[in-house]
Amino acid sequence: MGRRITSATSLPGGAAEGLRETMRILMFSWEYPPYVVGGLGKHVAELLPPLSRLPDVDLHLITPRHRGGPPVEQVGPATVHRVDPPDTAEDDFYTTAWKTNLHLEEYAHRLWRETGPFDLIHVHDWLVAFVGAALKRDYRTPLLSTIHATEKGRGRGTLATDQARAIHQVEWWLTFESWRVIACSQYMAREIADYFQCPTDKIDIIPNGVDPTRFDRLEGLDLGHFRNRYALPFEQIIFSVGRIVREKGLHVLVRAMPLVLARHPTAKAVIAGKGPELEPLRSLAWELGVGEKVLFTGFISDEDRDRLFKIADVAVFPSLYEPFGIVALEAMAARCPVVVSEVGGLKDVVRHAETGITVYPDNVESLTWGILHTLQHPQWAAARVENAYRMVREVYNWERIARMTADVYRRIIAERATVRW
Repeated sequence: MGRRITSATSLPGGAAEGLRETMRILMFSWEYPPYVVGGLGKHVAELLPPLSRLPDVDLHLITPRHRGGPPVEQVGPATVHRVDPPDTAEDDFYTTAWKTNLHLEEYAHRLWRETGPFDLIHVHDWLVAFVGAALKRDYRTPLLSTIHATEKGRGRGTLATDQARAIHQVEWWLTFESWRVIACSQYMAREIADYFQCPTDKIDIIPNGVDPTRFDRLEGLDLGHFRNRYALPFEQIIFSVGRIVREKGLHVLVRAMPLVLARHPTAKAVIAGKGPELEPLRSLAWELGVGEKVLFTGFISDEDRDRLFKIADVAVFPSLYEPFGIVALEAMAARCPVVVSEVGGLKDVVRHAETGITVYPDNVESLTWGILHTLQHPQWAAARVENAYRMVREVYNWERIARMTADVYRRIIAERATVRW
């Protein structure tokens, strides 16, 4: 593992510049609007428009039609194909994914015959690995995978169930079958190399991004009435949003609230999202005597989430495992101070005392310190906010990320043209 992990910004010049003909790309994703569960769906939805606008990219995305949407839709120059999944109500999740892939594969074969061959297959995570590998073999077309998270990482280094072990094997197989692998952070690149024995020079690092314009539109608007739905006028809002699952570390935030309130009684935690840990966390808040100071909103719309970022005094993400942490970027784009656990991709994104505050993971006292430091030193927090906003604009914009992704496409297609299969 001594070789350096390659950045997509330093691809060979011939690969990045040489191919002038249009590249036909067939992409697969388990999530796409209106079905978005986490960061994967957001990533694909945000990447698609700028990537398809590049002059040498002809992009088709195939995705399961989990929650409606038109069967075929133009999203800018890209074409989105939604395929009705089979009835898998009685199956486990792994079997559901495998059966759905068979439907995706059948549709892809028909698309391939009707519209002509594709130059590259790009899949996002293990959930669409089966269809990607099948088409790779059938058409002798290179496969590229983006790994957004790993099952072993979610288990903090362990695989506790048969399903977890099965998913891990598919993830290993996907990286093996792929011509190249994209990771969203240095942390994820190391995880892919360690967990799957993937050669480090086969991995390109391309970060997630965020579109700040949706927050910029809220600048100067009076959000007072909206704010009154979540906190009293004198309360300072500690905001967190995401899936309510163990790996997000929200139990640490709830346990920190008595300590925060002892030093800063005007604080109020607002936790948005849904998931299996929601009711246990609600019960924990009341057991600790802070139930009236911790508001669980359940599901919120994207618009309300953006408004909450704008009115919050600090955004807190105490994750135990986080491959990247796109929510931290969203907070930065909204000019909201951030406090995050120093884990995974979060520590790549947030620079301590420069663009945010990083704290020890799974540590109540450390998280309490980070929250109090932010609330009690607003001038320092404001300076970090400006640094973070500038970094989001310069580094984590989707146009730059699309160009980096297309550079990987060009490299793979150029290499494929030089080898026999």
